Amino acid sequence: MRILVFANTPAHVHLYRHTVDRLEAAGHDVLVLTREYACTTDLLEFFGMPYRIYGTHGTESYSKLRFAREIGGQFATIAREARRFDPDVIFGRGPYAAYAGTLTRTPVVLVLDDEPGDFNHTVSRPFADTILSPAVTRRDLGDDHYTFDGFKECAYLHPDVFERDENVREFLGVDPDEPYVIVRFNALDALHDAGLEGFSPHQRRDLIQRLSDHATVFVSDEGGEMELRDLPARPYSLHPALIHDAMAEASLLVADTGTMATEAALLGTPAFRYRGTDDHEYGEFQELERAGLAEQFDEYAAIRERALEILADDGAAARWQRRRQAYVTDLANLTELLVDVAESRGVIDQLSSSTRQALQHEHRKQTQP
Repeated sequence: MRILVFANTPAHVHLYRHTVDRLEAAGHDVLVLTREYACTTDLLEFFGMPYRIYGTHGTESYSKLRFAREIGGQFATIAREARRFDPDVIFGRGPYAAYAGTLTRTPVVLVLDDEPGDFNHTVSRPFADTILSPAVTRRDLGDDHYTFDGFKECAYLHPDVFERDENVREFLGVDPDEPYVIVRFNALDALHDAGLEGFSPHQRRDLIQRLSDHATVFVSDEGGEMELRDLPARPYSLHPALIHDAMAEASLLVADTGTMATEAALLGTPAFRYRGTDDHEYGEFQELERAGLAEQFDEYAAIRERALEILADDGAAARWQRRRQAYVTDLANLTELLVDVAESRGVIDQLSSSTRQALQHEHRKQTQP
């Protein structure tokens, strides 16, 4: 079989990397189509995934108008690469995968989360043969929509998949018992981030200064604009492929971005997310809050004080790990599901009975009296 995968962001690389490995080991041909965005291609290189680039996307201020200008050239490249590869099934999300599937008359599997990307859902949904999303998605996307118990991050952070690099503290230059915090600042440059604001420049500086009184602070700045020379913090400078190992050892993650907060929570690290002007209610975060693994804040002072409180709590790390063990172990191993769906060419009825049992038909569930 020939499987085409769209990986447009670093998170997408992680989502599919174990699936690609499994499919290649089984003798299938896999191609990843990607764009130059943040560290996406660095991750593809690190994990040895076969890829070609169809376009670029910067981390500067982004707009829908610019998106419209760029997409024409990207679609032309996608058309050329998709025709050349001639896939049997396509995985992705949004207009890119939908376009490639329509052009090559190939089944399309969309793997979605609970982001409010209405544009992506609107343009891609009519062209999808199968849609997979977490059960906490809280939306019905039609007859071909199936959900699973878990999160898309379970493809690489499920306990059956994730193996921590025990040398990460040495790589970071921190002692075995030294507490450290990872602070993640969002570039807010994606289409679905338009108009949103996270930590202000003043809040970023204040947060770093306050946290540094209790732990070593590593700053991961997606936009690359944060000046740290006069602040008590270090830039997070490890290869981006090691970020989950670093998060697993951290005492706390504080972020104004969603993906890393979800990842930290699933690793059993206290994950605090500052919502800023983002008033969308994400099903994933509500579920993680219910499990006691993540917390969200609308006010800056509240997240700052809660962060300081957790760093002073000697029992926090063990408490979060117990919660992770109790909650995450029973979630779906998404990599296994994606491999099975790929080998069935996206046809749910052709899956094994055990795999079908892990999927819930969302439309049927929503329409039952």
